Amino acid sequence: MAQPTTAEAATRVSPYWELTFDANGDVDTSERDRLLTEVARRGVRDLLVFAHGWNNDRSTATALYQQFLAPCREFAPKAKIGYVGVVWPSMRFCDEPIPDFPKSVVATEAEAAPGPALDKDTRHALLEAFPGRATVVDRIARMLDQRPARELDEFGRLVRLLVEVVPDGPQALFAADTLAEGVPRSEPALFAEDPATLCDEFAQALTDLQAGGESTGFALPNPWEGAKELLRQGTYYAMKRRAGTVGERGLGPVVGQLAKAAPKVRVHLVGHSFGGRLVSFALRGLPDGVRTVKSVTLLQGAFSHYAFAARLPQDPHKGGVLQGRQNRIDGPLVCCYSRFDQALSTMYPLASRMARENNAFAGVDLGRTIGAEWGAMGHDGVQGVPGTQLLDLAGALRGPLAASGCVNVDAAAVVRRGGPPAGAHSDIVHPELVRLVLAAGRIA
Repeated sequence: MAQPTTAEAATRVSPYWELTFDANGDVDTSERDRLLTEVARRGVRDLLVFAHGWNNDRSTATALYQQFLAPCREFAPKAKIGYVGVVWPSMRFCDEPIPDFPKSVVATEAEAAPGPALDKDTRHALLEAFPGRATVVDRIARMLDQRPARELDEFGRLVRLLVEVVPDGPQALFAADTLAEGVPRSEPALFAEDPATLCDEFAQALTDLQAGGESTGFALPNPWEGAKELLRQGTYYAMKRRAGTVGERGLGPVVGQLAKAAPKVRVHLVGHSFGGRLVSFALRGLPDGVRTVKSVTLLQGAFSHYAFAARLPQDPHKGGVLQGRQNRIDGPLVCCYSRFDQALSTMYPLASRMARENNAFAGVDLGRTIGAEWGAMGHDGVQGVPGTQLLDLAGALRGPLAASGCVNVDAAAVVRRGGPPAGAHSDIVHPELVRLVLAAGRIA
């Protein structure tokens, strides 16, 4: 009998492997080789590959995989399932609690007293996510604590320096949501516009969210109240870029190698938040002819709802960065979304709109004006792809799901818990969503 791996020993699912990638998409070769060698020998027929979104470290990722995947045996007791946890250098701001997770894993001082200052755990996470930037992180933390007057421009400069925006080369493609005539769009307003104005917008959005989604009208909060959100969204832009890099340069080629080593193994990609972007970009990195990916399930995907569109409804000259890539799946692409995800309904579109395409947002419905073009998968599902199947969660579980193409599933019946600024973004550990993953892959 095969002995459990070190990663497997710490989990409640078996057989289990981990694949660790760095920010450039380079995989831990010993972990990859172990997977390629063992997956067929362990009798695996269906391999669930799960990529986390924003988190702090391996322990948080592993805790997610343990809790989410544990019910698979109950729902598919005769299936020969294997499990892979993808670990990549992302981060979570520690004032964003994760429902149902053990407090020993996610509890921090930030959850007890959230606010504009930078708590020590988030500061540590920033240092881990952006090595070599300790001086910048220290200055950012000091400014958030002191809130010096008339220095938001300097704060914005430091945020941009921290995330190191790369204007040219392939990195621009990995961060892009849409293409114009095949070229990645211009940089987001987040990195090009006046930091004080951006902080004002974030502060107003946070005030409205804390008021239960009701606009406060002409209330003018201190722009420093939005400065931490500027930092949060700046770092998430870097995570977005990394997710594309790791997916296309890392996970996609590994799935191709797996298809050679174990051609009968059916692969099912699952991603939460930016992990949804990661597994979607893995479709770009698949070698030609590989048809072993049998399903992709996106849980609150933190990337553009037009990513798979051949053309944008409002501009036929523009298309999604992943246009047509759903056709690389020998099965469906299932996208779960929830109106209770505040991170994606309000903050994501504010941060994602492009420079020089900004409108005046005062006194308007953010979700309708900005979200129409800059909305996220996890807010309203795949958009701009003809033939997309539309279901609520109960209907999806009754089945059958479409055998191919895109399927939008309104998961608000279970994805609904969490307060500002993220809302229900991380409320994904539900048996109904596990059943949906199994249904997408036709794993009986």
